Amino acid sequence: MANIKGMLTLDALKKLVRNNDIDTVLTVFTDHYGRFMGKRFDAEFFLEETPKAGTHGCDYLLTVDMEMNPVPGYRFANWELGYGDFHLKPDINTLRHASWLEKTALVICDVEDEKTHNLVSIAPRTMLIEQLGKARKAGYAAMGASELEYYLFDDSYREAHEKGYSNLQPAGWYIEDYHALQGAREEKFTAQARRHLRDSGVPVENSKGEWGLGQHELNIRYADALTMADRHVIYKQCLKEIADQQGVSVTFMAKYDQSQAGSSCHVHLSLRKKNGKSAFSGRKELGPVKSTDAMRWFLGGWIKHAPEVMVFYAPTVNSYKRYQSGSWAPTGLAWSYDNRTAGFRVVGHGESLRIECRIPGADCNPYLTFAAALASGLDGIKNKIEPPAIYEGDVYAAKNIPQVPGSLREAIPLFEKSKFAKHAFGEEVVEHYVHFYRQEQQAYDEAVTDWERKRYFERI
Repeated sequence: MANIKGMLTLDALKKLVRNNDIDTVLTVFTDHYGRFMGKRFDAEFFLEETPKAGTHGCDYLLTVDMEMNPVPGYRFANWELGYGDFHLKPDINTLRHASWLEKTALVICDVEDEKTHNLVSIAPRTMLIEQLGKARKAGYAAMGASELEYYLFDDSYREAHEKGYSNLQPAGWYIEDYHALQGAREEKFTAQARRHLRDSGVPVENSKGEWGLGQHELNIRYADALTMADRHVIYKQCLKEIADQQGVSVTFMAKYDQSQAGSSCHVHLSLRKKNGKSAFSGRKELGPVKSTDAMRWFLGGWIKHAPEVMVFYAPTVNSYKRYQSGSWAPTGLAWSYDNRTAGFRVVGHGESLRIECRIPGADCNPYLTFAAALASGLDGIKNKIEPPAIYEGDVYAAKNIPQVPGSLREAIPLFEKSKFAKHAFGEEVVEHYVHFYRQEQQAYDEAVTDWERKRYFERI
């Protein structure tokens, strides 16, 4: 990928280091939340040691909560085992210039066992790599895209924190969906984001205003699924740090305000055959689409297994606040052609034919989301799972259509009991993530909220 602007080879990095254009290499992986964790290396030391030797990180990082507290009850790492190290192996294919940071390059690492150097099964990037391996064995390559939405505020992150994340000032003051004038007012931030992503190996398509006050969508170019997930996490890091530099803030919460539209992460997937041609485009009728058996069964598997892997599409308590009728977020597990009320929207034609899943929110971890989607679709092909009949019309108004799980509390046992999930990801992985999501639910259950204080403080 070194021919993409911003991507680097080791030789190119050496030249930039010699010229004093790069002096820091940010070496990272993502935790379960999708946050970057890692180290900043002196660039000269990185070149001498890290590409071959890798580096280390404390294994507690795959057992922490949002506040970085080590959570007891995991088999993978705990106090009894002493919280040792795992090995971080840089994937040099991800090496790039992080143009929004001064004199900095960035590389994403795979998480390996310290002794065996096998990939750690519970690491999010590992889980996607495993599913891509299964796709290759079946004769396919997976191509994908994720459409991220976010809200932009005039308040800095520090100001937002000091205000308790309440009464924030959105960057826009009316709904700006596709609106060029309001969007222009926010170009100080958005234009910088587009340029820095482009210059950091994340090719950009476009940006536009969305349906909430200060809400935006910035779309990056599709790629193979692993590259797309890498671009996704870099995108989020880049935008947050640009916001920090400008004294503003962005949020990728799925539903930051009850009165505003939720922020989604619409996921597009298609398969290609070994000859590079679409495995979805064919001659068989699927509603108005000319498709293949592979596409039909992939769609069937994706829809069927969505409730069982919902935790990977909607990973927080807040995620489920998006799913409201007439909200642009799906509530029904139906598919349609170019219909934004459906959970699954088939779009394109010929070589561009693909499936868009509108269920994931902007808070998803893309490695887990793509892994879950790909595993579901591949199981559909393997077991020839037929999708339901195409739905035409308003899916929100439809009766007798299965609904997405309504809460994290509802989604966790579906994942825990899923034979499909255990077969696709392994029992160790399912056990680990069940514990992770239960801890997330417990943290919410024990919290005293502003809603409770407003409702009960005086009148109870």
